[in-house]
Amino acid sequence: MMTKPLRIALTKGRLEKDTVTLLERVGLDCQNLHHKGRRLILPLPQAGAEVVLAKAADVITYVESGVCDIGIVGKDTIQEYASSLYELLDLGFGRCRFALAVKQGSHFFEGYAPKTIATKYPKIARSYFEKQRMDVSVVKIEGSVELAPLLGLADGIVDIVETGATLRENGLEVSRWICDISARLVVNVASLKLRKFEIESFVTRLERGLNREL
Repeated sequence: MMTKPLRIALTKGRLEKDTVTLLERVGLDCQNLHHKGRRLILPLPQAGAEVVLAKAADVITYVESGVCDIGIVGKDTIQEYASSLYELLDLGFGRCRFALAVKQGSHFFEGYAPKTIATKYPKIARSYFEKQRMDVSVVKIEGSVELAPLLGLADGIVDIVETGATLRENGLEVSRWICDISARLVVNVASLKLRKFEIESFVTRLERGLNREL
């Protein structure tokens, strides 16, 4: 009886490119990923796997539901959306940081007036301010969160910051760094039990590639 391939949900875009680079470093043929056309499920035969290209939040859904065994996704997405999966490996790429940003020169933590935060990541924002023992209102924004303080909707934003250029150009600055994030390899809970050897072999192979980079 043929074993069905491991199914790996991979976040489209930057993480996809960095993951392909890592897969090739460990000796896997990624021609199907380089020449994917409009296909969204791509064979990775040397690993006994197939890759499913998806948006970040959907990677979590596919892995937690069990239709994919493995996922490669940012830590930000895991913190915001995941509830039941295993995080096995920090892949080290896609590095950036969560920050609280405010208007330049403003003092977010002073005074007792109620504060409002705008963010694409309400769960992460609420968790941070609970740890600070601050009661804030959180407004979910889908687009450019930098607009919210400029329009008077919010006192600050919680967002991912890479270079800080967008903040500076819009008159904002980092008030507090919240946490570092990077790409992680996650696994479905049942898959890790049922396909333990295959998954651990794949993870070990990637770890060797990461160590080789160092």
